Amino acid sequence: MAQNRVTIKQVAAAAGVSITTVSHVLNDVPGKRIHPETRERVLAEAARLGYAPNILAQSLRTQRSHTIGLIGDEIATTPFAGKIILGAQDVATSHDSVVFVVNTGYERAVEEREIDALLRRQVDGILYAAMYHRPVELPAKLAGVPTVLINASCADPAVAWAVPDEAAGGEDAAEVLLAAGHRRVAFINDIDDIPAAFGREEGFRRRAAAWGLAHEDLQVIAADADPEGGYQAARRLLENGDRPTGIFCFNDRLAMGVYRAAAELHLRIPQDVSIVGFDNQDFIADGLYPGLTTVELPHYDMGVWAAEQLFHQISTGRAPTAAPKTRIRGPVIHRHSVAPPSQDSSPGEWHQPADRRGNA
Repeated sequence: MAQNRVTIKQVAAAAGVSITTVSHVLNDVPGKRIHPETRERVLAEAARLGYAPNILAQSLRTQRSHTIGLIGDEIATTPFAGKIILGAQDVATSHDSVVFVVNTGYERAVEEREIDALLRRQVDGILYAAMYHRPVELPAKLAGVPTVLINASCADPAVAWAVPDEAAGGEDAAEVLLAAGHRRVAFINDIDDIPAAFGREEGFRRRAAAWGLAHEDLQVIAADADPEGGYQAARRLLENGDRPTGIFCFNDRLAMGVYRAAAELHLRIPQDVSIVGFDNQDFIADGLYPGLTTVELPHYDMGVWAAEQLFHQISTGRAPTAAPKTRIRGPVIHRHSVAPPSQDSSPGEWHQPADRRGNA
């Protein structure tokens, strides 16, 4: 049998105060002078009786449901979604709110249906997440709804968004190899026309130039961003007599193929060739031997930043005309796939740039 809900009237009777006093205490109504001992007694009796507030009644009064929606295109399948959700949930919890998560699978009809469902539930705002960094156009149904983008950008200046700092990630990957002493390096990039491919190559080239690397000592080739693509690209690079001693891979899946190619060519990692990945997919980077040094995508931090921006919009009750945007730098996760080049493949002296970190 279902237990009857404890009412505010019962809490008032147990605490020996009026219903109004209990309401003021439990709702933390500002400007009400209530003696601290009375407040503590009300809260103690409410806890003892197991009082739970009527969320529906509160939402009618405050015009807030204390829920937000998180819409993603691959929430159910990508390894990164969990970190975005966790970041958003941590912020929502601090605001006494709950996150409803829905997955669209890149289907516009599904997305519209899920948006309708969230709006019928009167969510206070929407986090709109892409599982790979790209520009998006917000659905028309979200017009007027507090919305912040995660891992995606938007041309609308009134929409806030957070994306990875792809160029900074490329710089940091280059720094790992160059600081270890590598003078012949390569970047295996993604063949797709996406912001990550452009940004990571830009940063990698910029950092190499800052170290004074000769143009002919940096190779960039494109491949499918999967293990087979990495394998084929690495064979092209490593079978060459003037092979690179350090390789930066667009992602960790591509790096898996580079490991396979190196093994087939009897090249040791990291003694004969050092490898840096991107993403920090734990089950790949930790599973490879030796462990893969990689640049982590800042999914948790993007979830936190976006949720904080969303709750700011909700609390102020208005959308900014020029919403904030941010590019978040992910950390380098050092494992064991990078070492100084072996003696027979490492030419002589070269200079170190004055500013080794660069500017993101």
